[in-house]
Amino acid sequence: MTHTPHRLDIENVSIAYGETTILKQVSFHVPHGARVAVVGPNGAGKSTLFKALVGLLPLQEGRILIHGLPLGNHQDCVAYVPQREEVDWRFPVTVRDVVMMGRYGAQGWLRRPTREDHEMVQRSLQEMGITEMAERSISDLSGGQQQRVFLARALAQNPHILLMDEPFTGVDATTQETTLRLLDTLRERQVTTLISTHDLNLAASRFDLVLLLNKALIAYGEPARVLNQKNLTHAFGNALLVTESGGLLVDECCPHDGRE
Repeated sequence: MTHTPHRLDIENVSIAYGETTILKQVSFHVPHGARVAVVGPNGAGKSTLFKALVGLLPLQEGRILIHGLPLGNHQDCVAYVPQREEVDWRFPVTVRDVVMMGRYGAQGWLRRPTREDHEMVQRSLQEMGITEMAERSISDLSGGQQQRVFLARALAQNPHILLMDEPFTGVDATTQETTLRLLDTLRERQVTTLISTHDLNLAASRFDLVLLLNKALIAYGEPARVLNQKNLTHAFGNALLVTESGGLLVDECCPHDGRE
């Protein structure tokens, strides 16, 4: 198979926790600069997939290629913004320190930050609208502000691929709108983005491609082709219905709390 540059290839990837298979033989290809919504019910494997893409989880089988090379060959190429509940926000560190962590791949852990590093951090703080918070402790911030700090850290990394796990869950309207504006900016920069979300209407209206998961790949492609009644029933069961107007409804028996 020929791999074009600046592309993400997932080939027959399976991931297990002990004896329990979380993802089974998942294959898909993301073109450079695409915006992909990763959707599926709780426990579908969305967070597991993201962690595998940054090398935090081993593959049971299959392989991941970035720009045609195996995972690990591109230093700091992929930035990852985890779900907020996975972060220990009590850690005594300032906003600026967190954002500077995005530069460690370029710096090396023992090298002092350069002028370029400081300038990148400052630009990232400005872009996320949190410059005035730079010297505050992250533990003192609201949930939405904390989310913007981690987005700034990802920007400071200057990645080719950005993964965001449930960035719209539990944040205020300002942070949601800031995140959507960031996605538009990243599109202009040709940064590939994969965002997991339970907001299927947002996935249908604001993304180029939708990846529908439930431990295996249900469907992948343009939103209109993926988000149909057959595929959604396969993924969610009868808890999710497509309305006559094309909207998406989730039954109350299928709560979405952002957990994997």
